Amino acid sequence: MTTPPRIIITGFMCAGKTTVARALAARLNCAWLDLDQFIAARTGRTVPAIIDADGEARFREIETEALAAALASDARIIALGGGAWPSARNRALVAQHDCVTVWLDAPFELCWQRIKSDQSVRPLARDPAAARARYDERRMYYQLARHHINAAQSVAEIVTEILTRL
Repeated sequence: MTTPPRIIITGFMCAGKTTVARALAARLNCAWLDLDQFIAARTGRTVPAIIDADGEARFREIETEALAAALASDARIIALGGGAWPSARNRALVAQHDCVTVWLDAPFELCWQRIKSDQSVRPLARDPAAARARYDERRMYYQLARHHINAAQSVAEIVTEILTRL
C-alpha cells in the first residue's frame, strides 16, 4: 500500500476530530495523533492547565511549536485542537507540508451537547454564550479547509466520505 497523504482534521470542540482521526488511521493502517494530547505529552501539562496557568496566547505559541513537530513526525493523520486552524501561522505550516485539510462541520448544538457531557475541563467553553461566540468566530477559518464534511453523520460514514475525497 502506498503511503496515505497527510490529513489534517479541524473543527470546533467536540466535533469528533479525535474519534474520526483514530478511525481513519485504522482504515488507512497509518500513524495518527491528536495535537492536544501531543502537547500534553510534550509539556507534561494538560491543555486546560496550560491555558489556566499561562493564558491562551502562550498556549497558542506552544500549539504552533507542537504542530511543527507533529508535521515532522510519522503521523499521517493529525487531529487539531479547535483553535489551531484559525491561526494563519498554523495554516501556513500545514500548507508547507502539502496536507489534505478536512473540516468536520458540526452544528453548535451538537458540539455543545458533547461539551456538556464530556468529562474534560474546557476553559474556553465554560458557558454556552461564550462557546457559541467562539464557534461563530472560528467558522470562517474552518471553511478554508479543502474538504467540508457533515460531522452529524456516524464515524464510519465520515471516514468513508473522507476516503472517497482523497
